[in-house]
Order: sequence, then C-alpha cells, then structure tokens
Amino acid sequence: MKSLKIISALLLVTLVLSACKKGFVDLNTDPNGTPNALPQQLLAPALVNTVSTNMLRNRNFNNELMQVTVDPGDGEGKVFRYDVRRTWADNTWNNWYTQLTNFKDIYTVASQPLTYDRTYMGISLICQSWVYSLLTDTYGDIPYSESNMGKEGNFAPKFDQQKDVYMDIFRKLETADTLLIGAKNVNGGSDPVFNGNALKWRQFGNSLYLRLLLRLSGKAEVEAACIAKIKEIVDTNPAAYPLMTGNADAAILRWTGVGALTSPFIGGVREQDWRSVGIAEFFINNLNRWADPRLITGRLSIATYQGGYAGIPSGYAPGRGVDNKSYFLSTTSATTLMNEPLMGNIMNYSELQFILAEAAAKGWIAGDAQNYYNNGVLSGITLWVPTFPTPIESYLASADITFSNTASLDQKMELIHQQKYYALFATDFEQWFEYRRTGHPLLPKGSGLINNGIMPARLNYPVYVQSSNPEHYKAAVAVQGPDEISTQVWWQKP
Repeated sequence: MKSLKIISALLLVTLVLSACKKGFVDLNTDPNGTPNALPQQLLAPALVNTVSTNMLRNRNFNNELMQVTVDPGDGEGKVFRYDVRRTWADNTWNNWYTQLTNFKDIYTVASQPLTYDRTYMGISLICQSWVYSLLTDTYGDIPYSESNMGKEGNFAPKFDQQKDVYMDIFRKLETADTLLIGAKNVNGGSDPVFNGNALKWRQFGNSLYLRLLLRLSGKAEVEAACIAKIKEIVDTNPAAYPLMTGNADAAILRWTGVGALTSPFIGGVREQDWRSVGIAEFFINNLNRWADPRLITGRLSIATYQGGYAGIPSGYAPGRGVDNKSYFLSTTSATTLMNEPLMGNIMNYSELQFILAEAAAKGWIAGDAQNYYNNGVLSGITLWVPTFPTPIESYLASADITFSNTASLDQKMELIHQQKYYALFATDFEQWFEYRRTGHPLLPKGSGLINNGIMPARLNYPVYVQSSNPEHYKAAVAVQGPDEISTQVWWQKP
C-alpha cells in the first residue's frame, strides 16, 4: 500500500512538471510553422500576426495608459488608473515569442547554401530586432540568446540583461544593413509591408536603428556611443545608412480587407466595445485647439458630441462617474478604425523626422531642428490627409505650435513630443516607451491614479514563467529588481 502511494505521488509530480513545461514548449515551437517552410511562406504570416497583436494591445493597453482613450467605470483593472493586472503580461509575451520563431526560421532557411537569399536574411534580422526591442522595452531583461530554442530541447532559457539585448540588436541591424546593400527584391506576395522591396527594408532597418539608439541615449554608460552612432548615420556616413525619405517609405502593413490582410479589429473587437470606450480629454483637446486636419476631415473616425468633439478625463477617481462623449466610430460599412489600412503602422516617416528633430535640438547632428519638426508635423498630417493644402508654417502659427530654436530644451522637447505622440498613434507601445524615456508630452494626472501616480515602467513577467522557469526567473528578478510594474528597466535608470 505504501509503495502504491509513492508511485501515485511520483506520477502526480511528473504530470505537474509536464504541465509547467507545456507553456515553454508551446512558446518555443510554433505550431503553424514547419522545419521545411521557405522564407516566402513564413514572412507574411509572421508580420500579420505580430502587427495584429500590436494593434489589439495598443488599443486596450497603450491607449488607456497614454490618455488616448478611457474605458470608464469603477471596477478593478482599469488601465487608465494605472491598475494593471498581472495577466496583461501574457498576450504580448506569448505572441511576440511565437512570431520570433518564424522570423528566426526565415534567417535559418535563407542562409542555407541551396536557399541562400541575402534579402530574406536582412529582413529577418530587422524583424527580430523590432520584436526583441518590443519585448525588452515592455518587460526589461528577457530570454534572448537562448530564446526560441524549443527544437533544441531548451524550454527554460536564461534571461539576458537589457544592455546585452540592445547591444546585440544593434549588431543585428548593422548586419542587416550590410546584407541589404544592392540586394535583389523578393516575392512581393510574401511581403505585405514593402511588397518585396529590399531598399525600403534597408531604409526601415536604419530608421529603426535611430529609434533604438535614441531610446538608450539618456543612459550614462552608453550615451556617448549612441550619440556618436546617431551622428554617423545622419551626418558623417549617410550613404552607408539610407533612411526613409517620405511617407511612401513608411513601414505600414496596410489592411486590404482581403483574406489574411483583414484588420484584426474586424471580428477581434465588437462594435459595441468601440462605442463604450471614450476619447480622452488630452487626446481630443489638442486636436480641437489646433484644428488638426486629421480630426476636422473626419479621417480619425471620431464621433461628434453635441455638434463638436469632446473627451472625458483620464485617471478620474472611482465614484465620480463620467458620461461618455466622443468615441471612435465602429462600422465596416465605411472606412473607420475598424478597417483603416493605416492602423497597421510599424514605423512611419513622421516619427523619423521627430527623432531627427530631437537629435538636432540637442546638438548631436548638424541639421535644423525646426525644419525636422516642421517636416514631422507635415508628414504626420499628410499620411492621413494627403490633400492637406495649407503651408505648414501657416498651420503651425494658427495652432500656436511653431517651433523656436531659441526656446529652452525642455520647451523644444515638449513641442516635439506632443506632435510625436500623434505620429505614434496606433503604433504598438511606442507612445508609452517614449513617455517613459522623456516624460513628454506632459499628461494631466487625475486623482484616481494608483501606483503612487507614477506611470508604470514595465509589465510583469507572465505568471507561468515563474513556475516553468523558476531558476532563471529568480536570477532576472535579483538583477533587475522586483517583478512589479514600478520597477524601472535598465535604460530608465540613471
């Protein structure tokens, strides 16, 4: 009888351990991919699935934190009050790592002698860099050098420190730029972002490089190196690092509504869910004050309220109660955000111009900060409203948002990042990342905020990681700090 109990206990332990490992097995082995899949078969699904994840979480997480929208109510888990449940961590972690398996397989297959293709290799490295940057900016230290190795039997990867992750991302982007020099275009049907255009991928990769260099530029131990590299890319060796040159070069997965290129909002978000989430005062008041063409022309698909546009306060205290006012329209019978092609934004030209405006304002590059700023505002508007007729200087003057090179750096940063905030509309977590880096734009703080009224600095690691990979989880927490939303990631710390 005693032996039977021991055997039963051992079987139970085996089952528990198997269940714990299952999350990492699923995460490290893409069920949709096959070892024999070709790059042209893997790229489009990986891009579609990554952008879909980004759009859904941008809508209900980033937008709530960054005062684009408010999901009103007094219950727990209201993100606009910085009440972030631990379960928010799972979706992006799982989906991003799953797609990394596909992006890595593209490189593995494309680098083989019989299938050698420099273009797909370069595209793969750019996509890996993009997704890994999302992961580390969201969580901090992450599995990197040992991630996605389920096929090799590693279901408990170590966590790499964020500095090491970033340094290798930079190496990947350098390699991608080299691979794509003079590279041939690839099958357009395999690439829903650039239709197979190798040069546009190269321009995106280098523009992404600038985004990530700027992210680290305030970190003392790498500041000088990042600034030097920014200057090299922009000033001293621009021919080696071609960048986006206009809206036509923007990295956007444009939803056509046909087959797999159907927006994840259709079917993924109910129409009533759009109507129940109001526009935040901060987001709508600026557009109103500036008479912004994206609002006035209706391109942002915002419902009017009492003949105009009005928002509701973010961060209001429970028990106050607010009436919903303007909201994003929800219908597929016309172009709304539910089926808007531009919602698949990865990185656009307007963002690049504001990156250059900040670098110029800080004296890191030789260009004129005001010119970059003006170009950023103009391209941000014309991406959505191509027929915008007003000279940008006249528009900026009438809106009282003209950039002055004689203003203080803080005033310049506020102007740049107010406009960059709108350029980053619908772009994964970029508004949140940039606010954490700069503290701009200045967001009003309601009395109902928790977390001591401080913007969350990261997401928690998924709960199952603690049980399936306890050794490396504990090691990561010991280095980075408590697994809480208030723990700053490496680049946020002085």
